[in-house]
Amino acid sequence: MPKSKRNRPVTLSKTKKKGREHKENVVNAIRESVEKYESVYVFTFENMRNLKFKEFRDQLKSSSRFFLGSNKVMQVALGRSVADEIRPGLHKISKLLRGDSGLCFTSLPKEEVVRLFNGYEDYDFARTGSIATEKVELEEGPLDQFTHEMEPFLRKQGMPESLSLYRTLLYVKKGSQYHPRQLAYCYS
Repeated sequence: MPKSKRNRPVTLSKTKKKGREHKENVVNAIRESVEKYESVYVFTFENMRNLKFKEFRDQLKSSSRFFLGSNKVMQVALGRSVADEIRPGLHKISKLLRGDSGLCFTSLPKEEVVRLFNGYEDYDFARTGSIATEKVELEEGPLDQFTHEMEPFLRKQGMPESLSLYRTLLYVKKGSQYHPRQLAYCYS
């Protein structure tokens, strides 16, 4: 009996899978970096923005190489066990690759690398789940920072009926997490 053409999944994306060849290239690049650079560091990140990381990577471009990607591919490159490792002790580093983490190969001294990583801090807009760094309070009286076109949107978000408050409204406490509804006020 011929195959049915009805229930066949159709891929709408035009992206191609990277495949085995790409993974082998990453493994080879990591192994070349092990030979080229004196030390390797595992770093972890949270809510990283690509542009900010690119700026940091450009600071260290002359003396370092960064790898982000599949932790298992990086573990294979370093060696998962004593038998697989390409240099003594590298299998211990592969065990540290968990969650959002990456590798930094560098020739810089340890103190300099720690100083650069600890010293780099860049501010960005708050996102859902991030911790509030200060108290946000809407004072009693007219809300001049919002236009009248925003009134229906603000009402939908739980604000009082008009663009003037009859009481002070504590919106975000310092140290609490932002919710999507709260971020709508912060960006307007």
